[in-house]
Amino acid sequence: MTHPVRFLLLAPALTALALSGCVDPTVVATSPAPAARPVAAPPAAVTAKSAAARAYFSEVQRALLAEGLMRTDGGGPDTPFDDRILAENFLRVALYDEYSRAGGGFVRGETSSILRKWEVPVRVGLRFGASVPPDRQATDRARIASYLAHLARLTGHPIALADSEVNFTIFIVSEDEREALAPQLAAAMPGLSSRDISDVTQMPRTTYCMVYALSPGNTGAYNRAVAVVRAEHPDLLRQSCFHEEIAQGLGLANDSPKARPSIFNDDEEFALLTKQDEMMLRILYDPALRPGMRLAEARPIVESLARRLFGGNS
Repeated sequence: MTHPVRFLLLAPALTALALSGCVDPTVVATSPAPAARPVAAPPAAVTAKSAAARAYFSEVQRALLAEGLMRTDGGGPDTPFDDRILAENFLRVALYDEYSRAGGGFVRGETSSILRKWEVPVRVGLRFGASVPPDRQATDRARIASYLAHLARLTGHPIALADSEVNFTIFIVSEDEREALAPQLAAAMPGLSSRDISDVTQMPRTTYCMVYALSPGNTGAYNRAVAVVRAEHPDLLRQSCFHEEIAQGLGLANDSPKARPSIFNDDEEFALLTKQDEMMLRILYDPALRPGMRLAEARPIVESLARRLFGGNS
């Protein structure tokens, strides 16, 4: 899926942030999903621009499905992998970036990076545009709440919907609403440059969704994130954006053409989190891996964790 992964360093007094475009070790208690908030006003009228986007992305989904892509089976006999493949895919997805910072914005080009993950609880807030009708909001909220609970079980890290003290904001907005999103983006993620914000407000159709994740300085310890998902997406493409952007916002920031079965791959073969992706999240949130680790330090730990997941010696 075309939704970029980017990592930038800001001035020392500010923060660092990253952007992305895609068997439980510990079970933690997660707070129940808040009830859907009442919508005071009726949904906004569908504009011509939004209607055109809805038709376009419906055709995108139809074409992908016709090609046998956007799989939801998590992988099978046709996508075998072992502990060595898992370890290499993890290192490529978690310790490399698809974009680098240059000239006040991002440029495409894979570069090595540091390991990133959350150490504080992830409190996810949903922000729907007025164009999203109440029934669609309720469906999205329920699905995201269920997915977050699954991620919490996989990682052993507290991840859940929240109404207050939100540190991971997801905007689900139409074309017109996204183009006017600059003030809300700046409020949700202080430190974004005008070019960063314009990457969202002027998002091309080839970018389906994106996420920024922020850590203080160059620590790799995330403490804030913001994602943007197009309200015009049909059902499966919408769920695919939720699955990948949230997972990438947890620290699996890169996409690799070698990662299979995986959603961290721009070939669109899989729409939803796969078995290998779940294993990568378990590795990422193992206490043996610390934010800020470099490849050489992380590699032996990752290889050991991968062997353990496949029943080998630790």
